[in-house]
Amino acid sequence: MSGCIDKEKGRVTNRMNNKIEAEKELETIEINLLLEGIYRYYGYDFRNYAGPFLNRRIWNRMRAENIATISSLQERVLHDPTAMKKLFRDFSINVTEMFRDPGFFLAFRTKVVPYLREQPSIRLWHVGCSTGEEVYSMAILLHEEGLYEKTRIYATDMNEEVLKEAENGEFPLHRMQLYTRNYLAAGGTTAFSEYYSAKDNHAVFHPFLTKNVVFAQHNLATDRSFNEFHVIICRNVLIYFDKILQNRVYHLLHNSLSPSGILGLGSKEGIKFANIVNSYEEVDPIEKLYRKIK
Repeated sequence: MSGCIDKEKGRVTNRMNNKIEAEKELETIEINLLLEGIYRYYGYDFRNYAGPFLNRRIWNRMRAENIATISSLQERVLHDPTAMKKLFRDFSINVTEMFRDPGFFLAFRTKVVPYLREQPSIRLWHVGCSTGEEVYSMAILLHEEGLYEKTRIYATDMNEEVLKEAENGEFPLHRMQLYTRNYLAAGGTTAFSEYYSAKDNHAVFHPFLTKNVVFAQHNLATDRSFNEFHVIICRNVLIYFDKILQNRVYHLLHNSLSPSGILGLGSKEGIKFANIVNSYEEVDPIEKLYRKIK
């Protein structure tokens, strides 16, 4: 009798597992069709973004839109540009703060600035700049090191809306306490409050910090290199891509660096497993700073 019960339990378990696998396969098909439709109709390429990242953002948008299936979401975004705009914002990576990971900026001061002092002019590309907090941070650092006047910072993101926010240079006033702590930990040399003025509930950063900054739209998934840079900062962007797109971007960044140029990555990123690993030497392995050697 117990043997029959065990066999029946096994059959039930198999049917459940088969159903789960079928649902996963259907979800994968629907997501692929959604991303392909977005690419063909709007020109935005999310096809090589990391699966878990896409799944979270897609299901969050479905709940917000009260939609039951991914196919229904596809129909909506292809026929309603407003819905596409919302999903595009969901796919954009906008997690940032001023002097984020202060150790990175401190290492930049001590290990990269001496190299930059030797250059007659400096071109720096900040990839995936989001709303601009880290761009202003770098401008402040270079100003304090006496390098800002000979620097041109190219700050790019695929999202035009966040670029407009970055250009405005206004950030919530309540975040200044955190940003001040980050600034001091990053080796700041003056009072952080000197760089902004309070206006209502916002801190408005002084315009001189963006006089040498060019904000422009650039999509790592589809666009090519547009200059040669002494420094490229691409932090906490690659973690959202799959291996195929990661390697493609690594080659784009490598081709965009001048000889002996510096690449800065995020704390959870690195070139150890990239196919261009032998093209760099470590400047600071903990803070993920690398120098191009070939």
